[in-house]
Amino acid sequence: MKSKPVFHAPDWARDAVWYQIFPERFRNGSRRNDPKLADITERAVPGWRIVPWGLDWYAPDRWEQPFGDFWKTVFFRRYGGDLIGVQKKLGYLQDLGVNAIYLNPVFMAPSLHKYDASCLHHIDPTFGPDRAGDMKKLARARETEDPASWVWTAADRHFCELLADAHARGIRVIIDGVFNHVGCRFFAFKDLLKNGRRSPYAKWFKIKRWNDDGTFEYDGWFGHKMLPEFAQTKDSLVPPVRNYIFDITSRWMDPDGDGDPSDGIDGWRLDVAFCVPLGFWRAWRRHVKRINPDAYLTAEIVGRADDYLRGDTFDAVMNYMWMYPTVNFFAPHAEPYPARTVRRRLDALRRAYPAEALPVLQNLLDSHDVARVASMLENIRQPIETFAEYFECSRIKHRPEFKTTRPGLDAWRALRQAIVFQMCFEGAPMLYYGTEVGMWGANDPCDRQPMLWDDILYDDERHTVNGLARRSPRAPDRELFAFVKRAIALRHAYPALRRGALRWLTTGNERVLAFERRLGEERIYAWFNTGDAAYSAKLPRGALRDLWTGSEISPRAKAEVPARGWRIVLATFV
Repeated sequence: MKSKPVFHAPDWARDAVWYQIFPERFRNGSRRNDPKLADITERAVPGWRIVPWGLDWYAPDRWEQPFGDFWKTVFFRRYGGDLIGVQKKLGYLQDLGVNAIYLNPVFMAPSLHKYDASCLHHIDPTFGPDRAGDMKKLARARETEDPASWVWTAADRHFCELLADAHARGIRVIIDGVFNHVGCRFFAFKDLLKNGRRSPYAKWFKIKRWNDDGTFEYDGWFGHKMLPEFAQTKDSLVPPVRNYIFDITSRWMDPDGDGDPSDGIDGWRLDVAFCVPLGFWRAWRRHVKRINPDAYLTAEIVGRADDYLRGDTFDAVMNYMWMYPTVNFFAPHAEPYPARTVRRRLDALRRAYPAEALPVLQNLLDSHDVARVASMLENIRQPIETFAEYFECSRIKHRPEFKTTRPGLDAWRALRQAIVFQMCFEGAPMLYYGTEVGMWGANDPCDRQPMLWDDILYDDERHTVNGLARRSPRAPDRELFAFVKRAIALRHAYPALRRGALRWLTTGNERVLAFERRLGEERIYAWFNTGDAAYSAKLPRGALRDLWTGSEISPRAKAEVPARGWRIVLATFV
């Protein structure tokens, strides 16, 4: 009888506070490497240029004006964000309290999101220090899928420098692995288009039919022909694709190939992992763990992840199933979401997943695939229980009723509650870039606006996708930044919040969610009140201190949890 795999996630991931970065929109660190139109499209776009970072999002840049339609130009926009900018802002992240970064795709690709890779063995030249030099070097190189043919570009080497700098600051880095599909500029697919059946890559993709003229029909991811899918066997990817992915995995996990992975990435986030056979993931995990047993593997699974957290596949998932009830509970809508429903839904996950997985799941409030959490809190009027509902409700091209303007005070108040809950609850909290400075927006592409920085002047928000809006200033919210920094510091200060057991507390009030975190002698009690009236919480005996205010609490007192507020209490038993 085959033994059940032992679940073992990297210990460091229990202490992680994650920060997700969408590189093209985070920081332009160098104008020298800014993309050219040819990097993006073969179409002629008169007057195209890098869009000014501070432009009002729905206002057209000068080259966009003749098109007269936001949707015709927004995906051709580039702002010049790069990995140089990421490296320059590591100190900012360190100050915030972040100790783990997840980078959306960094490999060479024409799109702004880079889920349409041209190859997986090079960092995009527009993310490095010498775009022009890298493009010339790659044009001269005669690379194939064989690692012996691969050169190292300036962008590749700069990425390694970024890793070294992050590691020196105590920050781990994982990157997006997109192993289900690539783009039409992918080197193997381009060869297939050119040579047809004679191409050495003829078996790399899901070819449905060969035509008499040498052309072919193929599967694109969810019907998107710009994203050709890799071919699969019954339980894996076809061998040549599997070998290529194993080779690029080695390249980025141990760049100098000396057997010491400390100069490489610390793990992977796996895109659309549910589209790739489990047999591939199991074999790939063994490959990864041979290179670095301490590597962290997290997957994009938007529903229940029971089949992916068995000890032989992934260490964690992006915990969307945590996000839905959490955002529902804190959203200030007219019909409150009951605390018992939150407990029931989160307990279902806690029972389904291995206990060892719970502390390392990435608990997120938003991401590059859903609306900004502040905007969701502004818009939610009824509970949302699935990814499809959550995703669709904020797609403003089809949902013009979704408010895209600056959220009101109730939404920002709810966001503060949700962030403190996120930092105190079981699992590893993950922030999407800009949440900490008050960014808002609808779903893709509006959740991918340029980051707000103190040294950039931003146009006031005066437009919506359908016309003019109420004028709102745009600038980093420094008070919110300080608040998030404080919440992260609280988590770092108390091991029970990162590693402790969790036990729900009875409140007798459906607007109040409460729990205990316990590790050894350290016990922390947390109450979150979404009601419009204060709640009186019964405190345990012992020496008590309010961890948010720092004040001591009298013995046998009752703690008042303010309306739309929280209390975090440390109990010391003697």
